[in-house]
Amino acid sequence: MTQLKERLVVIGAGMAGGRIVEEILKRDEQRFEISIIGAENCATYDRIQLSPVLAGEKVFDDIVTHSQEWYDANAVKTHFGYWVQSIDTVAKSITLHDGQTIGYDKLILAMGSDPIRLPLPGADLAGVVAFRDLHDVDLMQKAAERGGEAVVIGGGLLGLEAAYGLAKRGMKATVIHLVDVLMERQLDEAAGRLLEKALAERGVGSILNAQSEAILGETHVEGLKLKDGRIIPATLLVQAVGIRPHVEPAKSSGLTVERGIVVDDQMRTSDPDIFAVGECVQHRGQCYGLVAPIWDMCRTLADVLTEKNPNAEYHGSNLATRLKVSGVDLYSAGQFSGGEGCEDIVFRDPGRGVYKRIVIKDDKLVGTVLFGEAGDGGWYFDLMKKGESVADIRDTLIFGQAVTHALAGQDPSDAVAAWPDDTEVCGCNGVSKGQVVAAITAGNDTLDKVRSCSKASASCGSCTGIVESLLKCTLGDKFKAQTGPKPMCKCTEHGHSHVRNAIVEQRLMNIPDIMQALKWGTPDGCSSCRPALNYYLLCAWPKQYKDDPRSRFVNERNHANIQKDGTYSVVPRMWGGITSAKELRAIADVVDKYDVPMVKVTGGQRLDLFGIKKQDLPAVWADLNAAGMVSGHAYAKALRTVKTCVGSEWCRFGTQDSTGLGVKLEQATWGSYMPHKFKMAVSGCPRNCAEATIKDFGVVCVDSGYELHVAGNAGIHVRVTDLLTKVATEEEALEWSMAYVQLYREDAWYLERTAPWVERVGLQYVKDGLATPEQRAALVARFLESQEVYQVDPWAEHAPKSEPAKVFSPLADLRDGVTQDHLTTTQEPAE
Repeated sequence: MTQLKERLVVIGAGMAGGRIVEEILKRDEQRFEISIIGAENCATYDRIQLSPVLAGEKVFDDIVTHSQEWYDANAVKTHFGYWVQSIDTVAKSITLHDGQTIGYDKLILAMGSDPIRLPLPGADLAGVVAFRDLHDVDLMQKAAERGGEAVVIGGGLLGLEAAYGLAKRGMKATVIHLVDVLMERQLDEAAGRLLEKALAERGVGSILNAQSEAILGETHVEGLKLKDGRIIPATLLVQAVGIRPHVEPAKSSGLTVERGIVVDDQMRTSDPDIFAVGECVQHRGQCYGLVAPIWDMCRTLADVLTEKNPNAEYHGSNLATRLKVSGVDLYSAGQFSGGEGCEDIVFRDPGRGVYKRIVIKDDKLVGTVLFGEAGDGGWYFDLMKKGESVADIRDTLIFGQAVTHALAGQDPSDAVAAWPDDTEVCGCNGVSKGQVVAAITAGNDTLDKVRSCSKASASCGSCTGIVESLLKCTLGDKFKAQTGPKPMCKCTEHGHSHVRNAIVEQRLMNIPDIMQALKWGTPDGCSSCRPALNYYLLCAWPKQYKDDPRSRFVNERNHANIQKDGTYSVVPRMWGGITSAKELRAIADVVDKYDVPMVKVTGGQRLDLFGIKKQDLPAVWADLNAAGMVSGHAYAKALRTVKTCVGSEWCRFGTQDSTGLGVKLEQATWGSYMPHKFKMAVSGCPRNCAEATIKDFGVVCVDSGYELHVAGNAGIHVRVTDLLTKVATEEEALEWSMAYVQLYREDAWYLERTAPWVERVGLQYVKDGLATPEQRAALVARFLESQEVYQVDPWAEHAPKSEPAKVFSPLADLRDGVTQDHLTTTQEPAE
């Protein structure tokens, strides 16, 4: 008597459904009578390859994985174009949408996922589509034939591939992304920025940090309105904001469902005869949206069902991502963002657009991001999966498999010596190892001489270490290491001056671009370099660069000085130290209203309110703003105060109107972001009651005009000012002050006060920089351009207005990159 085969039904004819059937047949083609049901009216295809189909790089036949002929040849009954209405777990049968029923002994759910659709007004307009299946691709291709503007909401993997495909078909494509990094779940900031550039070169624009508010149009989409009021024209709008597991009809049949259909390590659901694989699954709390886990799940389930390995278990998958955009070589895997206990190794080659980051924890490779040169992705991924120690190959690991295998176990200097002569050392200038060695043997025995002769290490400087290794190997004991400018921090070999010059000369417009161009040794910088880079960019490109709150210290982000008990001090600005009854009443009212425990007169002739709770800051600002008072920037790297005496208006010794000049100086320079805090003073006579000769910029009024003094300091190391010049009029004093401030802003290093700056560069350097009217006019013009952008009152911007005060939260965005804790600082005296 012939034994009947078990009936195996697979719901879902997508990638998971086709793969599980294939894996089962590989193991035992006689075990089951198999039926497969698919909602799409076509055979199984590789959904991942829809992007090349949309872009016109492939056709549908190229991406079919299991054709109707394949299923027929393997005696698999197909039901394409049908979907399941219900599952009866007691009768062990399923009902299709047309009413027919199919019985099963074992059931596999491979129902995939559904695209998430934002509940925006206008989401039901014609021309609004998802990007999930062949039907969506068909709609997009027809839209592209008509031309126009395509807007894609979502800067993840699928959204970018959709935008690229539409751009390839001639549409103007723009990606709208909620956060500030494309593919933030797979890429760090540096790689995300490179990707943004690469896509722009391929016709795909990006609008980041943008939230969609409404889809516009009458019957057909016409545009997308953003929360900030911008309207982006669109004749096609693609929603690619994510997926959610398809759990119906599993949920209605009584199976355990949370985010996905819950399975154990053998892919078994809460019903012992029903299994699930793919994107519809929730395993150990995790839902997967990539293909690698699908293959792992299918292999495990096939082993279990065919009893080839009845104890097989699936324990989760390491994930790797590649972007399918022609010419963009990108790979991401594992714990690429690092974390506690992790170390980063970063390689950058801006000339070739290459960025590599590997993450090591406990001597094991745990993550990687590769951009521009991703050929070693598979090797890194294999190392991650093996979990073996990489300590012995750490020094060469970032250079990839070929170099590491060739150089494993050697001293770094010996490793460089072993390189073939045609190995490129300096990518910026195309200099090989052989050329560097030839320059050394010709008598160029220092780094500077090699740079001058061969140009190796003469541009970005990232190959300096290699050139020095070649010097050491070639010269032996004759080699003497050359000392140079102190690096900004451990993240880079470059000093502040080199970085500032590079920003201007190479027109570097943001932090990731700087780190890429100058080959930063860390992916996101640190608490030392990020604030410095942020300042340098603000100074160089005041109208083009947008301030990065994450790269500000905590006091600057919260617009107040944090105290040791966690409360804050607030210092309203008093122009030239002058106040009024209205301002004093407003301060007194704030003290009473918010129970301020202390009010202190500062050394800068202002009032400091101590002990204000963080949640009260916006309301305090609003009350002070109502009296006409603005932030005194007592927390900032900016102008703090202009101290004055009463001068000729009241004092019998006064020679000029020092108070009036002090007010004008403060009104001209307040709000300007500088390398460090900056203080001014104007004394009405040589008796110097305002202590102008220990300020960053001081004016001493005399009978013949004004003496201008610079680079004073009343801190731990008191420094008396140097006399800069003498002028005859207030207008000249104002011009020189703004020109001096701008020269300091453009030349000093971040966190360098004027006193050490002048001591470093020399007073004559400062005088030379301000010598001619043309020089001063140019500096003043650049200063005023910056002031147009940054002379704003942060209190007014963040104080509650028409709506009730909300709990104040820091301005920093903590979703990724550098967190607030990285940029906290000890409290600095307000004045």
